[in-house]
Amino acid sequence: MPFKLDFKWLHTVRWKFLAAALASAALTAVILWAFYLLAHILITVPLLTGTMASVINRFGSVPVLVVLGGASFLFFYFLFSRGTIRRLEQLDDALRDMANGNLGAGALPPLRDELGQAAGSIDRLSRRLREYLERITAGLQALASGRFEYRIEVDRSYGDLAVIAESINAMAEQLDRSIRDERHAEKTKNDLITGVSHDLRTPLTSILGFLEVIEQDRYKDEVELRHYVNIAYEKSRALKKLIDDLFEYTRIGGGMPLAWTSLDLTGLLRQLAEEFVPSLEKASMSCRLSAPEAPLVIEADGNLLVRAFENLMTNAIAHGSTSPYVDIDIDRQEEIAVIRVVNYGDPIPAGDLPFIFDRFYRGDRSRTSGGTGLGLAIVKSIAEVHGGRVSARSDRSRTVFEIALPVARRS
Repeated sequence: MPFKLDFKWLHTVRWKFLAAALASAALTAVILWAFYLLAHILITVPLLTGTMASVINRFGSVPVLVVLGGASFLFFYFLFSRGTIRRLEQLDDALRDMANGNLGAGALPPLRDELGQAAGSIDRLSRRLREYLERITAGLQALASGRFEYRIEVDRSYGDLAVIAESINAMAEQLDRSIRDERHAEKTKNDLITGVSHDLRTPLTSILGFLEVIEQDRYKDEVELRHYVNIAYEKSRALKKLIDDLFEYTRIGGGMPLAWTSLDLTGLLRQLAEEFVPSLEKASMSCRLSAPEAPLVIEADGNLLVRAFENLMTNAIAHGSTSPYVDIDIDRQEEIAVIRVVNYGDPIPAGDLPFIFDRFYRGDRSRTSGGTGLGLAIVKSIAEVHGGRVSARSDRSRTVFEIALPVARRS
């Protein structure tokens, strides 16, 4: 429940002072009346008659009564209000301590009246503020010790302190996210180095092995020599492709500027399908293109898009050769162009599907164009730098790779 400091006690203070004034006035009136009666008695006393007559004749009876009444009133007013004044001074001291940041001041003496209730309210307020500040301090200490997952409980009844707690929590969350991102980046870098080292070392080891056989003349005849040379040549080509793919991947991921231009997506993919006819025929396959009649124009970097679709086509041919078809479907969904490359080969294992766009990922078989482990990762990077996305789904009937790209260029 929100904490409320009740200020109704201020009305009580006014009434207390008014009551003190009324009581002082009443007692003053009684004293003046008593003095008036006493003066009539004392003036008959011979010893006092001259003195009292001299005072009355010199100052007058009214001024004497006024001075005496004023002094009596002030005396009784101070007497009756000093307790209230003392309590107000205590409340003022307590509020000054809070204003100076000293929330640990001693408790005020309890009373059963409204001032006592006000004192209790100030004590409770001070205690609640101190407890919440201790929570905030504990949160800051946790952050200082590296526990960025720590969160301060936010209680809206504390107003600005709750805003401070929220800000600290937001800062902790941002720090936690930054550290996790940094660790992920470090892990990604290490994984990249490990993957590159492995994929470079494998063909390089084969090349060196066959060149060593040739250099040491450990071949039988020219036919075996040419066989070894051909193997070293093919391994060198694979090594070059890996290096080219790695360069392309890092170049795209490094924020390379795009050569934006207007492209007819249907025409681009129709031309690409024609260029793949020799590869399709070699695999005893053909490509079926399904597209809307009207041109589907997007703004993109043509060279990069061609590279992405080439990788998907190469992947579809490599892993769909058990079926005679590769399908390319083009569709428009509002302001998004959707391109699907479909093959009907063996399905991608469900355990591999979430990771096939990771660089150098290989499940029980390679699902990347050319076998470098970077083909689909390059496709994902190209889609993302165009403000799009790429996804895949696979079952016993077909495997679909889908790229979604915005029709209008995102500035």
